[in-house]
Amino acid sequence: MSAVLEQGLTPSLVQLQQINVRIDERDILKNVDFSLHEKEIVTLIGPNGAGKSTLIKVLLGIVKPSSGRIISTKKLKLAYVPQKFNPSHSLPLRVKDLLNLEKCDKAIKAEIIRDTGIAQLNHSKVQQLSGGERQRVLLARALLRQPDVLVLDEPMQGLDIQSEAELYDYVRSLPERYGCSILIVSHDLQWVMQGTQRVVCLNKHICCSGLPENIQQHPEYQAIFGTNRVLYQHHHDHCAHGDSAKTCEHDSRPHIHPEPEA
Repeated sequence: MSAVLEQGLTPSLVQLQQINVRIDERDILKNVDFSLHEKEIVTLIGPNGAGKSTLIKVLLGIVKPSSGRIISTKKLKLAYVPQKFNPSHSLPLRVKDLLNLEKCDKAIKAEIIRDTGIAQLNHSKVQQLSGGERQRVLLARALLRQPDVLVLDEPMQGLDIQSEAELYDYVRSLPERYGCSILIVSHDLQWVMQGTQRVVCLNKHICCSGLPENIQQHPEYQAIFGTNRVLYQHHHDHCAHGDSAKTCEHDSRPHIHPEPEA
């Protein structure tokens, strides 16, 4: 496996080679080859039951593969933002208590708290946060680890459109801000087109992998997601400012548009 992709990416930070996971006589992952490069943003997509969570757990060292190997250029510091985090209501856990579990330079901590917009939540109980607030707190805590690899599992759950757009922009800035690589599991095909550098489509094996604008043309992608949804960067030509070359600030996300039925 080449350490550098043809697209000119930096050397591989971590490689998973011929990973197989078999549980209760069921194949969960089959012959998976996967790599993540320095300061790269990769989105992992696939249908329910495709093995996305298992692949994440293999990368994080939570699940030991039945066969295959993991190669990294150094001892990696990993951070994970789960899709759900529901601590018991009997646990007196405030946001500041959760963040204080991670040791970090004060200046960096203050920057992360400011940029994730959670300063006002410092004394709130974690259990009383909205879904969107909780995701921001979990992202902040993960960043306090100053990870080499940040893994996000459906990070935009529970966010309104404005907050989602702001968090998308922030996530895109993280590789340059903190030097980390990002692996995102997402069902949000808008993010696949808008925010990621490489898309990996998984259905127990790697179906296809490549640039966002190319991946939707792949037969295996179309077999899973269908051909009646076309993703593209949509620029409005009816903006109030009258400049059709700009994207409207109120709706700058790509849209999923159905093709006309034959």
